[in-house]
Parts: sequence; C-alpha cells; structure tokens
Amino acid sequence: MSLIFICGATATGKSDLAVALAKEIDAQVINADSMQLYKGMDIGTAKLTTEERQGVAHHLIDILNIKDDANVSWYQGFARGKIDQLLAEGKSVIVVGGTGLYIKAILDDLNFPDTDAVVRQRITDEAERLGNDLMHERLAKADPAAAMAIPKENIRRVIRALEVIELTGKPFTANLPRQESSKYPDAKQFGLVLDRQNLDQKIDKRVEDMWAKGFVNEVKHLMRDGLAQASTAKMALGYSQIMNYLNDQSDEAFAKEETKRVSRAYARRQETWFSKDERIKWLAPESMTARLEKLLASIN
Repeated sequence: MSLIFICGATATGKSDLAVALAKEIDAQVINADSMQLYKGMDIGTAKLTTEERQGVAHHLIDILNIKDDANVSWYQGFARGKIDQLLAEGKSVIVVGGTGLYIKAILDDLNFPDTDAVVRQRITDEAERLGNDLMHERLAKADPAAAMAIPKENIRRVIRALEVIELTGKPFTANLPRQESSKYPDAKQFGLVLDRQNLDQKIDKRVEDMWAKGFVNEVKHLMRDGLAQASTAKMALGYSQIMNYLNDQSDEAFAKEETKRVSRAYARRQETWFSKDERIKWLAPESMTARLEKLLASIN
C-alpha cells in the first residue's frame, strides 16, 4: 500500500498523471481541488470526465451543491476519513490537486481556531463597507505571506485570515500545519513543474478550450442554481469573470482574457506555496511517460 500526493500549479498535468499512476499500482484517487468538490462545476475546474478517469475510482468529487460552503477543517476530516478507510482496505491512494492548504491539512496538524461569530461579522461588515482592495491591503500589512497566497477576489478567505489573526494575535500563516507533526509520515509527495512561458501558454490554451466546450453555458446554468449567492463556489477561476459578462458588466472577450490573467496569477501563487514544502520531489517538465517512469521508480 502507498499514499502518494501529486501537486503543482494549474494546467501542469496532475490529473492525467494521477490516473496513469493509479492504473499502474491499482490505486484510487482523492481529489484535493477545492472547486472540484462542487456538482456542476465541470468545465471551468478542468474536472476529468468519467471516460477520462479510465475506470479509476475518484473520491471527493461532486459531493457539494453549489451553495454549500467548504472549509479546510471540514475537508481535513472528510479526506482523512476516506484515506484511512481505503488504506485499511489494503488499497493504495493517490491524492491529487492544486489547493495547497487542503493537501497540507491532510498531511499535517491544523492549528486554526474555531470561528468567532461576532468577530467574523464585524470584519464582514467592514469588507462590505471598504471593499476587497482595502481589506486585502490590511491583510498584506498583517501577514504578507497570507496576502500572497490569498487573492483579493476571494474575500471570504481574506476575512477568515483577518479573523484568525485577530483571534490568535499571530499571523495567519503562523497557524498553518507544522510539517514535523505529519499524520502520514510515510506519504510521498511529488510536484509537477513547467517553465513559466510553457505554463502560461498551457493556461491560455486551457481557457480557450474551456470556452469551446461551453464554459459560458455552464456558468449560465449554475447561475440559475444560485451561483451568485454562493460564498465559496463563485470564487472559482473564470466563474466570476463570466458572471460579470452575463450581467453586462463586461464583454465576453474581456471575460476570457481576464480568466487567463487570474489563472496565470493563481499558478504563480501555487508555485510559491508548494515551493516551501521541502518534502516534495519535483518532476521535470517531460512527457507523461517520462514522468510516470520517474514516479514509479521513486515509489518502488
């Protein structure tokens, strides 16, 4: 039995490599992408289709409705429970995704305090009054590392980070899991990396492909289900940009280019996050076959 993590920036090929590896070692896959948890968010999250999963069992995909909230503590318990169940059944497990805090929450202890309703509401009211930019500037002054990891568009996470800082008197990142207390010390982590120019080109092509597959129609459908009122799901890359277009706040060309821009920026933040974890073995930008061979050699 093995527990393997495959991480890295968006569009680096994590999902396809996980499927290829799972078929080689007879493993099952655990999703660690915060937005692939949601039903109906398929095209914009690059969720593998049933056919693309090639018969490999995938868990923690399509388990939330669009208006449901997801948080790190909830995900930690859910993911660890599924991993422990599969390992107890004698199955190997591959955790794959680009949400760094979710992966870290599986591996390491969480030190976040419970939410304080009064503090949370006060900061939320301030955010509504002052706007995303000023709240993000406040976070940058209190914890520059957290501001780098959390985009200003994700005001829910900005608010949570400010809440944790106020409750603990410490930077948000000081409350992150500690590596020395890993729950799964024998787990192996692998990261996928591409050179900057190649990654940017892949991201731009991925966005073009999403548009061709019907990304705009997907957002239209989700808006009928309440996407605009969702506190977490609407923060997914591309979804808010398309909602702005559909609400006549921009044109479609701008929505597409803005989706490319925020996706490239997100990839930079992912690279920064994962680069700090010395447990990750990085796989060079090679073919799928070459990466798979190196990964197999590292775990056997």
